[in-house]
Amino acid sequence: MLRRKIILSVLVLGFLSMAYSQFETEVVGTGTTSASFLEIGVGARAISMGGAYTSIPSGPSSIYYNPANIVWFDNIQVEFMHNQWLVNTSHDFLGAVIPLPFYNTSLGLSFINLDYGEQEVRTVSRPEGTGEMFGARDYAASVTLAGALTDRFSFGLSGKYINQSIWNTSSNGMAVDLGVFYKTQIDGLNMGMSICNFGGELQMAGRNLDTTVDPDPDHVTIDRVPAALETDSYPLPILFRAGISYNLETENFGSFITTMDVYHPSNATESISLGFEYGLLQTLFLRAGYNNLFQDDAENGLTFGAGLAKWGLRIDYAYSDWGILQSSSRISIGMAL
Repeated sequence: MLRRKIILSVLVLGFLSMAYSQFETEVVGTGTTSASFLEIGVGARAISMGGAYTSIPSGPSSIYYNPANIVWFDNIQVEFMHNQWLVNTSHDFLGAVIPLPFYNTSLGLSFINLDYGEQEVRTVSRPEGTGEMFGARDYAASVTLAGALTDRFSFGLSGKYINQSIWNTSSNGMAVDLGVFYKTQIDGLNMGMSICNFGGELQMAGRNLDTTVDPDPDHVTIDRVPAALETDSYPLPILFRAGISYNLETENFGSFITTMDVYHPSNATESISLGFEYGLLQTLFLRAGYNNLFQDDAENGLTFGAGLAKWGLRIDYAYSDWGILQSSSRISIGMAL
């Protein structure tokens, strides 16, 4: 049994390394992938710690960063996050983790939604508006299964459905997330690794792309032939993360967590994220971090926040600096049932 677990662990780590090498590049490809909303972090606690969360098992937001982390909970966990995102958009997350009564496994469910709001439909002939309204939104729904192969090592796999839509045009696809987590022999020192959004390409289609064309302008017998515009397809943003964290518990001074993630997306250069949390009496928490350190042309950076936890209820707040794009604020509410 132990030999099988070791072999499986090696295979998982090997797969992650091979997947990473498939898109290793120094070329910045910002704007060349679809479903960019999948790169927006979730969870106020995670964001206030710079998004360096790959090696921290804590609540349903762990589903987003590393699916292997959800197996270390003894009870049902539920979390909701609202994010007043950039340019008056709204970004929300809802997740749940359910421990299963067999094979040291847990089930995770999550839903991420980015709503762009509504605007008036305007045309060349009616620039003031036609009286109609159109909206746009992106969402992803995932199901996660994680198992603890030993009392120190866990493995997680997520399958997700992704949809992007604007008015009557949309695209959809499937992707998987894969992660591993390891509690080292040093008490409080944890490591994690994940690769997310491993899937196909997305292509927009719908009746807003229907049109008519004139196949032969030199003859007037046929001038309105039904046709459909075809858009290009674009790959998903593959996100590779590897992280390490250290949790120090003291009797008189509270708890301290320091964490660091190495981050490599398929459409940008590598970066490092750093995070810190101080906890007083396991009730009041103060956090700070820095996101995407050393990434070329990054706008986001400094993060900080705070949290309160009591009677199984947790409320967290996070602030993120976005340079010329100003800032964003997140609020998360979590509950252990």
